[in-house]
Amino acid sequence: MSEETSGGVPAPDPDENRRQVLYWRLLARLFDPEEQASLESASLAVVEDVGLPAALLDPGASVDSVVQRHPELAAEFDGLMTPAPDEDGTRDRAAEVRRAALVSKVLLNVFASGSGAVTAEQLARWQSDAGWLERALGCRPGDLRGGRGGGVQRAGGGGGVSPTGTGVGGPTPDLSRLIPEIGPELGAIEAGLVKRMRLREVLADPALASQLTPSMSLIEQLLRDKDNLSGVALANAKALIRRYVDEVAQVLRSQVEKATVGEIDRSVPPKRVFRNLDLDRTIWKNLTNWSPEEERLYVDRLYYRHTSRKTTPQRLIVVVDQSGSMVDSMVNCTILASIFAGLPKVDVHLIAYDTQALDLTPWSHDPFETLLRTKLGGGTDGTVAMALARPKIAEPRNTVVVWISDFYEWRTDELFESMAAVHRSGAKFIPVGSVTSGGRGSVNPWFREKFKDLGTPVISGHIKKLVHELKTFLT
Repeated sequence: MSEETSGGVPAPDPDENRRQVLYWRLLARLFDPEEQASLESASLAVVEDVGLPAALLDPGASVDSVVQRHPELAAEFDGLMTPAPDEDGTRDRAAEVRRAALVSKVLLNVFASGSGAVTAEQLARWQSDAGWLERALGCRPGDLRGGRGGGVQRAGGGGGVSPTGTGVGGPTPDLSRLIPEIGPELGAIEAGLVKRMRLREVLADPALASQLTPSMSLIEQLLRDKDNLSGVALANAKALIRRYVDEVAQVLRSQVEKATVGEIDRSVPPKRVFRNLDLDRTIWKNLTNWSPEEERLYVDRLYYRHTSRKTTPQRLIVVVDQSGSMVDSMVNCTILASIFAGLPKVDVHLIAYDTQALDLTPWSHDPFETLLRTKLGGGTDGTVAMALARPKIAEPRNTVVVWISDFYEWRTDELFESMAAVHRSGAKFIPVGSVTSGGRGSVNPWFREKFKDLGTPVISGHIKKLVHELKTFLT
């Protein structure tokens, strides 16, 4: 029961007033970077009253720096925005005031990104703060930005959080909605910061370049500007691209390695080597040779496991739209193609196109070299890519064609008819609208309906969907 005044009107809740002060300051700061003295002084009094450091109100202090000086706060930031109610169902208003101060800090650091030129140090600090926001939402750093993380999980290594918010640690936001809504916003802010950097000057300075954290936004800028770089700047750009490629490849490789393999081929005799010895079967089949007197089992025949599996050589043709809107897909798919190129009996071909097509097959095993040969931007004409892809379909039944694009094409009817012909030939045709880590993309609705009528609906969303489709066909 809330306290009441003598007139029967509920008395003001001091904790609620404190919480509102902090959130009014948050809103004011988001819309106007100039501080308002009354809100600042009131917020300072609230923060000190609840035992939190004044550094939480300093716009120039990163969450990392606050946590370094006050390590006990790290645990409070984890899952900060996924609060669970008290066991008796009541609200702890004092705790909500404390939470409001911490929430305000992480939101302001991420969403009030300022204006003007950005240094490598500022970008790295923003990326770190964005990671704290993701942790506050119960995710791992990088998940909402379409980073290299896999499934959503509680920061700090705890139990997993399901997309519907039923993970360990109490109720959580519906992450299936947060990821497509918050993720692109974070990505847009990050991309804006990268564009505001004097990137060439940063790359030319090894000390500054070493502070850069590889991200999709940064890689896009490097790929667009690579022809204008030379010497130390080009070497640093290549090193950053290599780091990012290796990080993404590690995640995708683990997903591909989970693929089931072909059925055991029992027509092929097992190799009689120790690692194939079936010890359980050997003992069972020789039990008739057990000597009770000697308590010894005499083995007159060894049994070995069959390890040879039925596999059919498969050809994988990946066609990627390299226009400006498809950078994320280009990076992910070149890496994915290289991983499948390393699998036995998978013949990978890679084609990139805009208004011209480029056969990147000789470099498909090395995504780093592939990306260095791409030229992002320009228009889109898929017919030039189809002219390269069609001759590669030698055995349609053993061929899969993956076409990644937003399908905003110039020659729509001509391109679709050629795609339908590939499908009718017996090859597996997989149209993909976006192959991003964040699961967001745009697809020409005309093509989407046409593919649906053809019986080959567009895959659109997380890259795991494409990995699953390819594993199903190739294994």
